[in-house]
Amino acid sequence: MREKIVILSGSGLSAESGLPTFRDAAGLWRQHSWQDLASPEGWCANPALVLEFYNERRARAWKAQPNAAHLAIAALERKYEVVVVTQNVDALHERAGSTTVLHVHGELSYARGTGPARRRYRIDGAPIEIGQLCAEGTQLRPDIVWFGEETQFMSEAREYVAAADKVLVVGTSLSVYPAASLVDAARGDADKVLNCLEMDDVPRGFVFHPGPATRVLPRIIDGWLT
Repeated sequence: MREKIVILSGSGLSAESGLPTFRDAAGLWRQHSWQDLASPEGWCANPALVLEFYNERRARAWKAQPNAAHLAIAALERKYEVVVVTQNVDALHERAGSTTVLHVHGELSYARGTGPARRRYRIDGAPIEIGQLCAEGTQLRPDIVWFGEETQFMSEAREYVAAADKVLVVGTSLSVYPAASLVDAARGDADKVLNCLEMDDVPRGFVFHPGPATRVLPRIIDGWLT
């Protein structure tokens, strides 16, 4: 039986592909608060504004390319059973070749209806327009978890972490909850590695490798593959 690896990835990983974090992206829209751009209340008040913001983010994400760290993570599937649990809303893990990816904060490359059925459609890099409806006749919105909405796949993610022989955290300082709490589920005997630019409080049992993921991860992963 192949060993199991869980990757927990955050916005720092995508930043190395040139994508701004949410707060950086929102900063370009600084005349608006995050409540305006990424909340159910903001959507109800001005859906056209929200769509414009996410259409811009989606277009940038679709033009971006997977970086060396994304590719190294995907290469792990040659030897291990790999699950990626990501806070990132882009598709860079999948485009790098990772086959099992849980997006706890949703996906830019999908739209969904706003009715009870929450009908979901893959749109890749295309925009969503006002008046664009799902099959049940409700306005399409980004398939993103907004502030005040429930994070997705947390139970499944926790089970994967608890069963993993290796847990690799990359591109996050573990400050965004509830996703950050997933590290608490890691087994005591699992190999636990954390990589980000800087970290004030490394979780117990994790080995911290500071530096850019594009430089650090290929070296770590090469060691696991040999």
